[in-house]
Amino acid sequence: MSFALSDFDLDGFVRATLAEDLGEHGDITSAAVIPADAMFAGVMDSRDAITVAGLPLAEAFFRALDPEVEIEMLVEEGARVSAGADLMRIKGKARALLTAERSALNTVQHLSGIATLTRCYVDAILGTGATLVDTRKTIPGLRVLEKYATRMGGATNHRMRLDDAAMIKDNHVAVAGDIGEAVRRAVAAGIARIIVEVDRIDQIEPALAAGATHLLLDNMDPPTLRGAVTLVGGRVPTEASGGVRLDTIRAIAETGVTYISVGRLTQSAPAADIGLDFAAV
Repeated sequence: MSFALSDFDLDGFVRATLAEDLGEHGDITSAAVIPADAMFAGVMDSRDAITVAGLPLAEAFFRALDPEVEIEMLVEEGARVSAGADLMRIKGKARALLTAERSALNTVQHLSGIATLTRCYVDAILGTGATLVDTRKTIPGLRVLEKYATRMGGATNHRMRLDDAAMIKDNHVAVAGDIGEAVRRAVAAGIARIIVEVDRIDQIEPALAAGATHLLLDNMDPPTLRGAVTLVGGRVPTEASGGVRLDTIRAIAETGVTYISVGRLTQSAPAADIGLDFAAV
């Protein structure tokens, strides 16, 4: 298996997740019920139409407990599959596979759920020229994985961390005194990327004059967004944000914004319905 994500410790994640599940005494059920030399074969499949994400992580869980496990990937990451599609075939030591099963499934269900919801939003804005981006509204400790899942669904990652770019929001402005002063302080600090949240048209020119390199147009309706995009005139990228839903994103995209950020992708995605059935061999 070859799977690596920047700034993500796969082995550490697998160890910590399995340790959380194993507790002090391990899988006492499998140890009591399943003979030590028993072998299982099984198929992981999807009960719904989904966009797939997380299969290499599932493989890592199984290999951590059975290094000799046989695994056949049946679909690629980011693939769109129909309900009933087989995702992975697996054969190995029964106790190990049963012990790793929940951790593997939880991960694939969660990440595929994010990828599937993301794909719905991407499909909704096809042809508009707008790019869907995610946010930092992620489960603590899972940001790298969840943002990986949005990429599998067709989105582009926004800031991964606070040090990727300055993002000046209303609370920063309240302390600085006004939006221009907040931006000037960021410029003086030598920050190259300065994203500025504006929720009124009259904040746009002061932000740009002070050195903003990206405008986040917050909670604006489509007519207001269209006016803001016209005023900006391509001087910097524009981003629509705030309360974006699947039934509203098309109209937002058609205003001409460069990006649309959606927190729901990671904050509210339901888990995909994925199962794994084993049989003795």
